[in-house]
Amino acid sequence: MKYILSLDAGTGSVRAIIFDKSGNQIIESQREYIHKVNPKYQGSIDFDIENNWKLICKCIKDVLKQISPNDILAISTTSMREAFVLYDENKKPIWACSNVDARAYQETIDLRKNKELEKDIYYISGQTFSLGAIPRLLWIKNNDKDIYNKACYLNMLSDWIAVELGADIFIDPSNGSTLGLFNLKTRNFDKKIFEMSDLDFKFANAKVLESGTIIGEVNNKASKETGLKEGTKIVMGGGDAQLGTIGVGAVNEKDTVILGGTFWQQEVNMKSPIIDKDARIRINCSSISDLWQAEGIAFYPGLVARWFRDAFCEDLKEIAKKNNTNAYKLLSDKSKDIPAGCYEIIPIFSDKMNYISWKHAAPSFINMTIDPNKTNRYSLFKSIMENAAIVSYNNIKTIENFSNINIDYLTFAGGAANDSVWCQILSDVLQLEVRTTKVKEATALGAAICACVGII
Repeated sequence: MKYILSLDAGTGSVRAIIFDKSGNQIIESQREYIHKVNPKYQGSIDFDIENNWKLICKCIKDVLKQISPNDILAISTTSMREAFVLYDENKKPIWACSNVDARAYQETIDLRKNKELEKDIYYISGQTFSLGAIPRLLWIKNNDKDIYNKACYLNMLSDWIAVELGADIFIDPSNGSTLGLFNLKTRNFDKKIFEMSDLDFKFANAKVLESGTIIGEVNNKASKETGLKEGTKIVMGGGDAQLGTIGVGAVNEKDTVILGGTFWQQEVNMKSPIIDKDARIRINCSSISDLWQAEGIAFYPGLVARWFRDAFCEDLKEIAKKNNTNAYKLLSDKSKDIPAGCYEIIPIFSDKMNYISWKHAAPSFINMTIDPNKTNRYSLFKSIMENAAIVSYNNIKTIENFSNINIDYLTFAGGAANDSVWCQILSDVLQLEVRTTKVKEATALGAAICACVGII
């Protein structure tokens, strides 16, 4: 039996997942990591390259306890988007941040003093300063000149894993386009954006290659560190959301996916990079070379659900454990009979996306009654589920309006898609057929598909 290895560096953990050639998940190993906070700089969230590489090696060694490294045909990588790594002239990594790094607050304020700059860059890149790399690179320029001067290359976390395995420094359009430094039309770095942002074009030294391209082989050093066979092919992967859509089979124009995790991403495939003139929605390159994606984002539905479970449902966690189920299912089952609208409870946790001016009210439940039959943990939990669906509805309607794409159905994936009640709420709110998949790890499967494309 021959296998594919996917390596996935998420926001909170890294995973090594083995698939067979038919796409069946065989083995998984996961390690959580903690991002370093630099106390000198408010909002800084570093990515600990040294220790996190050790965790990746441990995950790989775990899965290799059950299969032979000789049976791995290829490796591909994926990661959280926006997180990037800088390298010096010797191609040694010297700085990295996670996607939740928020140190560049002042740089963002300064950039927005030029009222047209952000929209001008958005019209080229599909990105605003909310998530992109421009403020962070300017922060380095202003606060860590030694790193800024030494840096010669930039790529994404998924690409960095490939470098550690033995590949050269490359970057792919799907993950790379989330930097805000790419031209959507060319799927490559855009010199004009660097000039507009007062950044050195040296950060564009990494060669851009599409997902599914062979970019190297496992070298001797990585073989010793991981147990992988030296010479195993390394194939370009991509951004987690883009590969997630591939993993659920959304590979054609108009295909629409909601990835229901910590964040909820609404992904709509487009045949060309259609830009929203009002800059409300993010536009990314797909991992498929002739597709682009309009992306809406709902903040924290998964995290809010977890907070609610942990804060108000400790007893349900114990009951669920005894009955071999989980607290979410108990909450969901009890909420089924609560009418739509949850007795007019209004949950405020995420607003619809407005990428150019992204604001959220303080988290709240309002319009509650003191009737325990109407305001209780089950009605509150269902209102959280409805909030995620309503934000998704608004984001998808925005995408339909500016793209002139009429969505016929959508695929729902991620942890929330395991909840049949949440699936039904989503279908009712969007008035669309909602399909779910058997795929547990869509993003990692998307990376495995890239690996297979590379070695065909």
